[in-house]
Parts: sequence; structure tokens; C-alpha cells
Amino acid sequence: MSALFTHVDWGDILTASIATLLMLLGSLSLTVILGLPLGVALFLTAKGELLEQPWTHRILSFVVNVLRSVPFIILLIVMIPVTVALVGTSLGVEGAIPPLVVGAAPFFARLVESALRAVDKGVVEAAKSMGASPSQIILRALLPEATPGLIAATTVTAVALVSYTAMAGVVGAGGLGDLAVRFGYQRFQTDVMVVTVVLLLILVQILQTVGDRLTLRFNRR
Repeated sequence: MSALFTHVDWGDILTASIATLLMLLGSLSLTVILGLPLGVALFLTAKGELLEQPWTHRILSFVVNVLRSVPFIILLIVMIPVTVALVGTSLGVEGAIPPLVVGAAPFFARLVESALRAVDKGVVEAAKSMGASPSQIILRALLPEATPGLIAATTVTAVALVSYTAMAGVVGAGGLGDLAVRFGYQRFQTDVMVVTVVLLLILVQILQTVGDRLTLRFNRR
């Protein structure tokens, strides 16, 4: 076995794996915290919805579309001064999280908006007929009914963030992506590249499997 992985330092692999997991967990948590209310706002302010506000919806949509259209590798570089101002460094796990969140939150917000659009209109109408306030409709009708879709959206975002963390390695964020670039690519160590890719694939499969099971569990249909 050691003959097949002559260049692989398993200590470095473990350290890089932990860094990738920390980046994923930190950025996913903040993405959900910021992206969920943004997605709810996009949905509620759209034409014909509960809090219809066309101009607010247009502005939110414009901001989300602009952020989504910037390639993540460009966003990493552009955000270096902002990242340094926020966390004091553009390197390592701390330096990777701000651009990861900015790159993923608009994407997640659109998925949240789609999940809310899939909720049966009758649920909202029934809540209105019982005299529920807008906040009650959102918290007790819309979000509970959209739970399977929101879990699926979180899963898709988590998988996307895995690929983002790999790209973040290009600018010194650490993790498996950094290991793959510095050793697997730049030093032509194919065995290191293979190990990092396999670990990233395993992580994606675990995320997708857990997400699919949770979606089925909370599906009320």
C-alpha cells in the first residue's frame, strides 16, 4: 500500500481534511443564517405574494443575480481586502469563510425562494382565513410546509461549498484543495491528487445521502 502512495503524508491529509470540514461547517452555517431570510424576502416581496413590494423585490433580485454571476475564483481575489478587514487575514480557514459565504448565500437564497414557491397556495389561504398574521403565516405555515425543499436546498448548497473550498485552496485557504494544487498538481504527485479527490468525493456522497434521507423523512406528502 505504501508503494502506491509514496508521496502521501497522511498527517497532512488529516490536517487538510479537518480544515476542509471546518470551512464547510462554518460557511454553511453562515450561508443558511444569511441566505434563508434573504430567500424568504425574495419570495414574500414578489408579485402576488404576501408582502408584495415590486421595487424591493427587483433590488434584492439584482443584488442576488450580480453576486451569483461572479465566478467564485474571481470573488476570492476581489474579496481579499474585505476579508482582511473582517477577520484579519485572507489565508487559512478564517480567510476562506467570508468569500465562501458571499458566494453561496445568494445561491442558497434562490433555492429557498424556489422551495417556498412550491408550497401549496391553499396553505397560505387557510392560514389567512384563520386570522393569522404575516409572521405567523411565515413561521407556522410556509416554512414548515417548505421544510423538505429547504433541506434539499441546504444539501445542494453544501455540495457546492465542497467544490468552493477546493477552489479556495488556490489562494492559500488550506484544506484538501490546497493540498491537491500544491502537491498533486504543481509537484506532479499523482497519488496525492488521487487521495484528495477520493476524499472530496466521499464527503459529497455523505452530504448527499444524509440530505436525501432527511428530505424524505420530513416530506409530508
